[in-house]
Amino acid sequence: MGVKIAHRIQIRGRIQGVGFRPFICRLARRLELRGWVRNRSGEVDLHVEGEPAQISQFIRAIYAEAPPLAQPEVPRIADAEFLDYPDFTIRASEPGDSGPVVIPPDHFVCADCLKEMSDPTARRYRYPFTNCTQCGPRYTIIDRLPYDRPHTAMAHFPLCAACRAEYDDPTDRRYHAQPLACPTCGPVLEFRGTGLTPATGNEAALAACIRALQRGLIVAVKGVGGYHLMCDARSEVVVQRLRERKHRPAKPLAVLIPESTLSSGAIAEIVAPNDEELEALRSPLRPIVIVPKSSTAGLAPSIAPGLAEIGLLLPYSPLHHLLSANFGGPLVATSANISGEPVLTDAESVEQRLGTVADAFLHHNRPIRRPADDSVFRRLAGKPRPLRLGRGLAPVELRLKMPVSQPTLALGTDLKNTIALAVDDRVLISPHLGDLGAPRSLEVFEQVIDDLCRLYAVSPERIVCDAHPGYFSTRWARGRTNDLRRVFHHHAHASALFGEFNPEAPILVFTWDGLGFGEDGTLWGGEALFGTPGQWRRVASLRPFRLIGGDQASRDPWRCALAMCWEAGRDWPGGPANRDLARVAWERRINCPVTTSIGRLFDAAAALIGIAQTQSHEGQAAMALEACSVSAGAVIDMPLYWDNDLWRSDWTQLLPALLDTERTRAERAAGFHASLARLLLRQAEQIRRDYGVQQVGFAGGVFQNRCLTEQALRLLTDVGFEVLLPERLPVNDAAISFGQIVESSAEPG
Repeated sequence: MGVKIAHRIQIRGRIQGVGFRPFICRLARRLELRGWVRNRSGEVDLHVEGEPAQISQFIRAIYAEAPPLAQPEVPRIADAEFLDYPDFTIRASEPGDSGPVVIPPDHFVCADCLKEMSDPTARRYRYPFTNCTQCGPRYTIIDRLPYDRPHTAMAHFPLCAACRAEYDDPTDRRYHAQPLACPTCGPVLEFRGTGLTPATGNEAALAACIRALQRGLIVAVKGVGGYHLMCDARSEVVVQRLRERKHRPAKPLAVLIPESTLSSGAIAEIVAPNDEELEALRSPLRPIVIVPKSSTAGLAPSIAPGLAEIGLLLPYSPLHHLLSANFGGPLVATSANISGEPVLTDAESVEQRLGTVADAFLHHNRPIRRPADDSVFRRLAGKPRPLRLGRGLAPVELRLKMPVSQPTLALGTDLKNTIALAVDDRVLISPHLGDLGAPRSLEVFEQVIDDLCRLYAVSPERIVCDAHPGYFSTRWARGRTNDLRRVFHHHAHASALFGEFNPEAPILVFTWDGLGFGEDGTLWGGEALFGTPGQWRRVASLRPFRLIGGDQASRDPWRCALAMCWEAGRDWPGGPANRDLARVAWERRINCPVTTSIGRLFDAAAALIGIAQTQSHEGQAAMALEACSVSAGAVIDMPLYWDNDLWRSDWTQLLPALLDTERTRAERAAGFHASLARLLLRQAEQIRRDYGVQQVGFAGGVFQNRCLTEQALRLLTDVGFEVLLPERLPVNDAAISFGQIVESSAEPG
C-alpha cells in the first residue's frame, strides 16, 4: 500500500443539473478513492483521498469522461489534510460564497429515457414526465441554487419508494436526478375544453388531446417552458382558423414532426434540409430550425405564406414525443402568447387570455417558474446560427476579456429583448423575453431580472440601457440607480460581436438593421463602425432619407418607398391613392425623422418591386423579398461620397432598376441583394485603404438574410478580408444586452 494524500478540488462551469456529482462519486469509487463531493453556489467542491497515481488518473478522467451535458472548467487544486474517510459520498449542498453560478438550461429527453418510455414492462412506460440526470427541465423549474430538489418546482412532489431508491443508488442513472418523477409520485396531465369531455390522468388526457387534434381543433399544450398552440399542420382550413383567431395573418408558424419522420425518410415530403440543418434538428438543443420547403411539401400553404422555408422542430420532451407519435403527422407548434409577449406558462392565464383562440387545453401540474420559448436557428454561411435564444440554449454564459468592475445589469432593447447580468468576467444572457411594449412582457422582464439577481446572489451596482430616450427599458431604469449608463444601439451591436470573438486589433463592423438611436440624434441602421469597444468611430453609412410617419413606416413599406423616391426627386405611382397628407408631412418634416436604415431600404425595395405594401409583423417585407430573390440580377454600383467625416453610399442609383417593370420581380429582388453586397464591399475596401483594417464583422438583424450575408461574405473573403459572423448569440437585437455590457465595461469612468 503506497502513501496516501488528500486534495481539495473546486470546479466551475456548467456542472450543476447535469449529473456531475453522481458522475464524480461513481468515478471516485471505481478508482477506490475516498472523500466527498457537494454543490456550492457556482461550483462543485470535493475532497479526495488516495494514492497520488489514482488521484492523477481521477483528475484526468473528470474531463475525459464527463457527462455529455457537462462543461467543466480547469479545476483549482490544493493540498488538504488527510482525514481517512471510510468511503466516497455525496454531501448535502451548501450556499457558499464562491461567486457566479452557472444555471443549467432545459434538456431534451435522452435516448435512455425514450427507450424506457417505449418498454411496456418499465415503470415509466409512456410517462410524459420521464427524465434522468442527463435530461429534463432545469432553468424553468429552479427556484434557487444550489440545484437540489427542495429548491425546484418539484419540491411539492415527494418521491415514492421506488424513485427514492433510484435517487439514492450511485449506480443508477437517476442518482440525485432532481426532477425525478414517475406515474406514482410525479406530475399528471389534465385535458379540458368547452363542450368537450374533460379527462384527468396521463393516458386519458393524452388520448382526448389526440382526438381533438384529429377533429381539427386547436389545442393549447403545456410544455417545458410554456404552452404551444397546436393543430393539424396539413389542414389549410384549421391553420387559417388559427391565424384568424390569433390575429397572425402572415408570420410563419413552426411545425413539429414525429421523430420517426427522420428515420422513415418521410421528412423529404415536407422539407429539404442539408446535413448541417439535420444535425441542428437532432442536437440536444432541439431548436426550431429554419429549413427549405420540399417541392412536394405536404403542409397547409399558409404555414409560411410567400416563403421558401419553414421552421421545423423535433420533439424535445417526453410529452411532445407521445403527442407527435400518436398523432402521426406534422403539427403546428406555435408559441401560446399574445403577439410580442413571452409565452404563457400557467393554466389560468392561458385559458383566460387565449380562450378565444384554443378550443381545448392540455395542462399538467408541474409548475413553470419562468418562461422559455423555443430557440430558433437558421443556416448562415455554412452553419446553423441562433436567431432566438430560448429553451435548451439559454441562459447563455459568455466570458469577458475585460471584467466588469462592479455587478452590472444590461437591459437590452425594446424589441427581441434579452437582459444580461455581469459579475467579474462572466455574463449571463437571458432567454428571449419578447417586445417590451406589452404589459406582460414588462412583468416577465422584471421577473427575470429579479430571478437572475437572486440566483447570482448579487445586487447590480450599475445598470446599462439603450441611449434611446423613449425606450420602455430606458424609462424603467430611471430612478433605479445612480449609476445609469446609456449605450448607443449600434455601438452595442459592434461590441457584442467584438466580445464574442475578442480580436487582437481594431475591426470594422457593419451594423445593418431596422432602426437605432444614433450619436447625432438621427435613426441609424446602415452604419460601418471602426475600432474597439468604447472607441467606435462611424466611418461609413448611407445617404439619409426621412421616414414618413415615424414608427408607422416600419409597418407600411409604401411609406419608405415614397420617401426614398421623393428624396431622389422621382415619383412613384404605387402606395395609397391619396398621398397628399403624406407629401405635406414629408415636405414640412412633420413626424418624419431622418434615417440611414438598411432595414427600411429593404422595405422600400419590397414595395417598389410590388412584393409588399404593408406588413403585419417585423421583417415580413424583407423576408418576402429574400424569398423572391431566386434568380440572377444585375448589380447596381452605388458611388461613395465624402460627407461630414464619413463615407456614404448613394442608394438613389437603385431606384430605376427597382422600378423597371421590364424585369421580373425575382430579377429585381436578386439585383437588390447583389447590389447591397457590392455596396458593403466598396465601403470595406475604402475603409481598408484609410485604416488598414483586415477583419470585418456583421452585426444587426439585416444579416439574418442569407442571400445578402453570404454574397457579401464571399466578396470580402475573395479580396482578403477575414469575416466575423456571430455564432454564440443572434446577430439581431437579442445580442444588444451583451453588447451593452462589453461596451460599458470598456468606457472610461
